[in-house]
Amino acid sequence: MIKNIFFFVGGIIVFLAGMVVYGIILNVSEPTLKEALAAKGFNKLTNPNIIIDKQKFALNLYEDTVFIKSYRAVFGRNHSAIKSLAKDKVTPVGQYEVIDIDTNSAYKIFFRLNYPNVNDLTEALRKGIIDEKEYNRLKFNFYYDPANCFTPLTDSIGIHGIGRLNLIFKNLPFAYNWTSGSIAVSNESIDELYTIIKRGAKVVIK
Repeated sequence: MIKNIFFFVGGIIVFLAGMVVYGIILNVSEPTLKEALAAKGFNKLTNPNIIIDKQKFALNLYEDTVFIKSYRAVFGRNHSAIKSLAKDKVTPVGQYEVIDIDTNSAYKIFFRLNYPNVNDLTEALRKGIIDEKEYNRLKFNFYYDPANCFTPLTDSIGIHGIGRLNLIFKNLPFAYNWTSGSIAVSNESIDELYTIIKRGAKVVIK
């Protein structure tokens, strides 16, 4: 009995280790941001923006409309649902911008987005999640004080790294959605993005 358990557990460990090694091999060929810029004829980015594709598990970096580099990304645990409430573990869809950058996040670096936007608030009003008074207050905050635009819709939504489990999660050869609704990329990827993404950068999630 003990021998069978030993072999079973050992088999699982070997399988997981094999997946991580395979993921490492896949990641080795990924170009650095400097190499990607050089390939497109850029020395630096002056108008970087991000388009996130939930279906392709990709965070795509652009200089204005010129594609520069794609980063592997994962999302909220309830990947196929539509964002409605806080703690629903769904990544929203829409047009946002970076309003804050936290370099002391448990997930390495956190680019906070101005979620919810006016479309999100309008949908919440329609569904009865917020009333008209709350809608008007939050709409005002969205334009003039986005850092205080907290609602029954969500916890903070943004783009962040993986944190201490980076070695394992970044090398999985498949997409594992584990966040509470934000977009996660590897620690190395968030470090690269930190060198060029500033407050006000446009982010489209589709």
